[in-house]
Amino acid sequence: MPPNTTASSGQKPGKSGRKKGRKARLFLIVLVLALFGGVAYGGYWGVSTVRASFPQTKGSLTLDGLSGPVDVKRDGNGIPQIYAASDEDLFMAQGYVQAQDRFYEMDVRRHMTSGRLSEMFGSSQVKNDEFLRTMGWDRVAKEEYDKKLSASTKKYLQAYAKGVNAYLKGKDGKDISLEYAALGFTNDYKPQEWTPVDSVAWLKAMAWDLRGNMQEEIDRSLMTSRLGPKQIADLYPEYPYSRNKTITQEGQYDSVTGSYVQGSSTTAGSGTQSTSGTGLAGNTTAPDGLQSQLSRLYNVLDNVPTAVGVNGNGIGSNSWVVAGKYTITNKPLLANDPHLSASLPSVWYQMGLHCTSVSSKCQYDVSGYTFAGMPGVVIGHNQDIAWGMTNSGVDVTDLYLEKITGEGYEYDGKVLPFTTRRETIKVAGGANKTIVVRETKDGMPLLSDRDDELVKVGKKATVDSGAPDRGDGYAIALRWTALDPGNSMDAVFQLDKASNWSEFRTAAASFDVPSQNLIYADTNNNIGYQLPGKIPTRSKGDDGSLPSPGWDSKYRWTGYIKQSELPYEYNPKRGYIVTANQAVVDKDKYPYTLTTDWGYGTRSQRITDLIEAKIKGGGKISTDDMRQMQLDDSSEIAKLIVPKLLKIDVADKNVRDAQKLLEGWDYTQDADSAAAAYFNATWRNILKLAFGNKLPKELRVKGQCLNVAPVDSTGPADENQTVRECGQREADQAQPDGGDRWFEVVRKIIDDQNNDWWKAPKTRLDKAADNRDELFARAMKDARWELTAKLGKDMDTWSWGRLHRLFLKNQTLGTEGPGVLQYMLNRGPWRLSGGEATVNATGWNAAGGYGVVWVPSMRMVVNLDDFDKSKWINLSGASGHAYSAHYTDQTDKWAKGELLPWSFSDKAVDKSTSDTLVLKP
Repeated sequence: MPPNTTASSGQKPGKSGRKKGRKARLFLIVLVLALFGGVAYGGYWGVSTVRASFPQTKGSLTLDGLSGPVDVKRDGNGIPQIYAASDEDLFMAQGYVQAQDRFYEMDVRRHMTSGRLSEMFGSSQVKNDEFLRTMGWDRVAKEEYDKKLSASTKKYLQAYAKGVNAYLKGKDGKDISLEYAALGFTNDYKPQEWTPVDSVAWLKAMAWDLRGNMQEEIDRSLMTSRLGPKQIADLYPEYPYSRNKTITQEGQYDSVTGSYVQGSSTTAGSGTQSTSGTGLAGNTTAPDGLQSQLSRLYNVLDNVPTAVGVNGNGIGSNSWVVAGKYTITNKPLLANDPHLSASLPSVWYQMGLHCTSVSSKCQYDVSGYTFAGMPGVVIGHNQDIAWGMTNSGVDVTDLYLEKITGEGYEYDGKVLPFTTRRETIKVAGGANKTIVVRETKDGMPLLSDRDDELVKVGKKATVDSGAPDRGDGYAIALRWTALDPGNSMDAVFQLDKASNWSEFRTAAASFDVPSQNLIYADTNNNIGYQLPGKIPTRSKGDDGSLPSPGWDSKYRWTGYIKQSELPYEYNPKRGYIVTANQAVVDKDKYPYTLTTDWGYGTRSQRITDLIEAKIKGGGKISTDDMRQMQLDDSSEIAKLIVPKLLKIDVADKNVRDAQKLLEGWDYTQDADSAAAAYFNATWRNILKLAFGNKLPKELRVKGQCLNVAPVDSTGPADENQTVRECGQREADQAQPDGGDRWFEVVRKIIDDQNNDWWKAPKTRLDKAADNRDELFARAMKDARWELTAKLGKDMDTWSWGRLHRLFLKNQTLGTEGPGVLQYMLNRGPWRLSGGEATVNATGWNAAGGYGVVWVPSMRMVVNLDDFDKSKWINLSGASGHAYSAHYTDQTDKWAKGELLPWSFSDKAVDKSTSDTLVLKP
């Protein structure tokens, strides 16, 4: 078991145990490095390397470029609070301190965003670099920096870079991080200076992970090879507006003023809402749908460091705010827990940025969650307001089919030349590789030049009779708002110093990509919501749900939704706002198509129900009530299915004994629950039998081979008609993933006993299932024997946490390095409660297994009455150094659902301070 492993109990060893464990790990690293570097020299080298890379947190240091002294106060978890007398000093110190704790992570990130991972890790990353160079994130970031960002933002970025470089000055790689020491045995790579553009480019990686429905476009296209339009529509049901509330409820679009208004207004009128879904050259009806899951297009990034989290796979976030009239403090409470890929270190870095005296010279007094490598605070609060974010999921990406003709592509009956650029990829330990990137006149790169799955889309996508001859297929180009220069970096600093609703909305107007649901609260007892973002408008009849014909100009974007037209709410009468990736606004109240792929509202409605229950019961909501809501484990799909499972007459005694676990179960998915384990195994097998085995191979788990029914059939096939096909997707990215889209799919047909989806062919061991209960019975049997194989015969030993485990892996050498190095850098497992589409969203992929794929990457509850009574937690810890005491020191508490005190005032920070470092000019 890797070092620092814990179970769900989260109990920590005593002080002596910790010391022994630390010594043992230190001995291990010395031993391993000795094996790498030579016994005679390795022991000393290993100890010195580990110690040399730890940050200095006490005493004083001199930094050239500071105009005055800066205090860095760290609490017992190593979380820094920085105090400076000028903005430039504040952000310079932020750069220095983040580099102390996280520079290796920062360095990998900038190599990812610029498509230069091969320079660090060699030939294994060439494919990733090819894809990222094709996207050109760093080129767009440089253009943003040169032409779009404000003078003050540039000044802050420069100060931040100066701080990072002050840390790097005079240091070798082994003095910075253990990972560099390991790289040094096979690579002569040396860290280079940080630039302001390196920070800006990070926002592109964030936007890529949170880009919307691009994978749904791909999946729907690939489904056409095996399923018909009606069957695809079954798998992408419409958002349940009547059952699950939208984010905004008290406003709508006013066609007279051409703006979004709160309260009574005229109807949406004749807007440009697209509902027909004619993406594939106008002849294929695209079902409304939601979050399916990333396929091999994202696989090109699968082996590189996670940015903020994989797109798709039911991934999401929770945030909500409750007005003071319903809280025990009589001031708002605001909660947020973004659901992202599990990474080590966590994508978030907790920090406070404080001006010793707020003035025009020094404007910031803010605390919250930052990204290492980027100045400012992304989510948190200042002295006046608090804010949180969830991914809106709006559709800001479109795929276009392009007909290649000679050296160009067809467009409105003409052949236009591509814009081309050559990119040279330097490869550590190997020869350089040069690629040619082709772009259309709209700046759309041809992704199919780099991705096999998109080549398949180009061969299979349905088009009408007027389309150009397919030949060997169409190329696939990407239109994405983040490939246009923007000024989201300005928004970060504007948010950090906003003091009221008006300034908050002004800041939101700059937050063009990625589009996030922004929730708001202030100390004057106001709450609010704003949808920001650069969101495209499309021609009538094109909803962006399927690839569009690039040869026809009428399918190009027609513009962008104006800020005044974007949905918002301010002090709604109901007294709370919930955002959890559900639909932003009712489709009948808004003329624009924001997306056809919302989250289906399972989490958001559960949070709403919990708030309403408290309010209607006459109670007041506390900070701890908000925390308890974040930990809600209730399974909504279990509430629907379990009563039907219990009515089935099961003949096999062993299966019947397992069925009895569900009797009296309260539908909560605690880590120690045997019932949760058995239900989730049954749910997984229901999905596999009813849907998974009928999907095309491109969506199924790699290596799982089946005799499948003929194309356009959901029922059983004669054995002589079946064909052998093997899945092609990674296990944690395959379908059906079991998220709340699949909840809605099943809900639509649950009472239709004889629906074709409930039919499953016979196998060597099982007779054919001809209706729902026969398929459910077979799923219960399969689940019983699956858990017997995984957990043993004795059901008394079964538990959800034994199946549902979290491993934290260092995102580079922890996944690709030698086994002993992975052992040193990785941590886990933790046995977790929660599950898919629950508020405590510890996500797993039902097609691939039960392991935790994504998590609440942090949790916070902000108390607007007294900021010092706010609470927060991170997934891992402040440090990126594998043997630091703060590498994963928050994870045990996070796994148990605990929160840490969040000091903000000078008095509270001083009281919680363990170490103080003074940075001197």
